[in-house]
Amino acid sequence: MANLTLEDIAKKTGVSRSTVSRVVNNQPNVREDVRLRVLEVIESTGYHPNLAARSLASQRSSMIGLVLLRSVSSFFTDPYFPRLVQGIAQRCNYYDNTLGLFLVETKEDEEKIFPRVSRSGMLDGIIVQAGHHGDPLMDRLMKSEIPLVFVGRPFHSDTVSYLDIENVEGSYTAVSHLLNLGRQRVATIAGPRESTVGIDRKQGYLNAMKERSIPVNEDLITEGDFSEESGYQAMKRLFPSHPDAVFAASDMMAAGAIRAIRESGLKVPEDIAIVGFDDLPMNIPINPFLTTIRQPIYRFGVSAVDTLMDQINNRISEPQRVIMKTELVIRESCGALKERTVR
Repeated sequence: MANLTLEDIAKKTGVSRSTVSRVVNNQPNVREDVRLRVLEVIESTGYHPNLAARSLASQRSSMIGLVLLRSVSSFFTDPYFPRLVQGIAQRCNYYDNTLGLFLVETKEDEEKIFPRVSRSGMLDGIIVQAGHHGDPLMDRLMKSEIPLVFVGRPFHSDTVSYLDIENVEGSYTAVSHLLNLGRQRVATIAGPRESTVGIDRKQGYLNAMKERSIPVNEDLITEGDFSEESGYQAMKRLFPSHPDAVFAASDMMAAGAIRAIRESGLKVPEDIAIVGFDDLPMNIPINPFLTTIRQPIYRFGVSAVDTLMDQINNRISEPQRVIMKTELVIRESCGALKERTVR
């Protein structure tokens, strides 16, 4: 049975080879009773289409690439990545596509990976986690002709499709919440200045301070790289400026900040209130429970595949933009006692 062809299935069902092909490829213009008859024969015989031949005929590989830049060290520790990959992988399954994962950490990785992902016929399209400004591989992919969607806004975004969240608004909401609770010296642990997400979340902090005519104190602004350790070190740099609240641009950095605060003998939220950004399951326990800005990472992954498949199937060349909203999730670390979500 393993060597059955479309002609064999056609003979068994009494229809033409082209009709069988339309059923196998889930195409329209087939009567429902005929479609069911063909599917019954396919199931009973254990027929599997020749995927290589189908790929040659359609010029499709049915494979999507996911490129994560500078991410090897954090892929297994930052809960953001498993959630994103889960959404992408499950949506690829929906479209009967295989997902190829490419982790890029060094220049040598880039030189090996770029020819593979850009080779004609290798991938139908690529999803890229936006990296830092000037990342060579990101720039090379943007100049290639392969369908491409970025997760996160790249610096040069005029000609590419991307998904992002309302980073400025979300950060503004977090800082405004701390100010509304009566905190006087609100600091921020911003993300890297070489990334759009780091820039945007810092801008939200600045907007909230400006709206209340609070002078910007550079001693209350420091930077991390979204990791727990960078949040820990950043918090230690902030202690001499005596903040009574901190907005951290990621939950991992917020966790590091809380660790530093507790080690110093201070308490959260009594002495220093904390708000993070992400609301993802953490691989380290956070006590007290973290007030944070929730972003829809799983839905990010799903929408990234939908946007890419729209490009591939409908040959859309115009850049597409998908911007998703965030939510403030109020828990213990900010000093508010009752958990609730603010949309």
